Amino acid sequence: MNVFITGGTGFIGTPLTKALLKRGHEVTLLSRSGKSMEGVKIAKGDVTEKESMREGMKGADIVYHNAGWYELGISESAKQKMQAINVEGTKNVLSLAQELGIKRVVYTSSCVVAGDTGGVTVDESFKRVAPVKTYYEQTKVEAHEIALQYSNVIIASPAQVIGAGDHSPFGYYAWLYVRNLLPPIIWAPDGCFTFVHVDDVAEGIALAGDKGKTGEVYFFGAGAITLRDLMPMWKEAVGGLPPFIWLPKPLAVAQGIIAEFFLRLVGVSAFISREGVESSYVSFRYSSEKAKRELGWTPREAKQAWTDTLRGEKAKM
Repeated sequence: MNVFITGGTGFIGTPLTKALLKRGHEVTLLSRSGKSMEGVKIAKGDVTEKESMREGMKGADIVYHNAGWYELGISESAKQKMQAINVEGTKNVLSLAQELGIKRVVYTSSCVVAGDTGGVTVDESFKRVAPVKTYYEQTKVEAHEIALQYSNVIIASPAQVIGAGDHSPFGYYAWLYVRNLLPPIIWAPDGCFTFVHVDDVAEGIALAGDKGKTGEVYFFGAGAITLRDLMPMWKEAVGGLPPFIWLPKPLAVAQGIIAEFFLRLVGVSAFISREGVESSYVSFRYSSEKAKRELGWTPREAKQAWTDTLRGEKAKM
């Protein structure tokens, strides 16, 4: 099968590309820089420039649109770029696939599109009721709505993806923790996230292409854990002293504002930011029974996902 993939060299994209190659597919990978992987064909182009993808996408049996920009606490000046990649890029890929008559497209959305679930575990039928908390979340909501308009699209929605080498706030915290550099302060003890290992997400997205039904949404998460319960799991996985000073929300937000300023000043991604702190006070509880039932998806448990993430991060030292 001929496959065209965007975002095929990123955190999720790298294991996804490998999963597609393992299935024996002929993979064409869209690349802005020409960055390649063994066993794939490179098509130079950019999701923000529709016509740049046309030649590479021609002849594809299926398209995996995985390109996106995930970051919290971005500056006002960066928001236009995130909108262009996450929203306009999605519109470009999906409309081009439709023009070329490609019958199956898998779009990587996010469970964050469903928003805060109010303490209950929800599935794909849940209708969002909470306001968005981050600009990233806003762009994914908009892109998701675009994807729903196409009858040839299968929507794969990962929960909070973790794994060694992650550059999300959780990834930075894990990196610091295994090196005994993470400060003892933390916030949002009742904040709850549904976690899933990046390799399991990649397999789930590939399975969505294999077996998923067009017009359907599939959640990919391995289990919900509160931040209070997560800290002992980190200690059990790799030892060390996890954060234990729980800041009240006003203080947590204040240190997020200060940290954001100084991190940007030194040219580092603002992995601690006002937006990041405020979006920790959530209940993101999502069920993946549909993906398990219809796609045969079998992820590792969330606790094991964290153990593998932390040990994998430690092995990089």
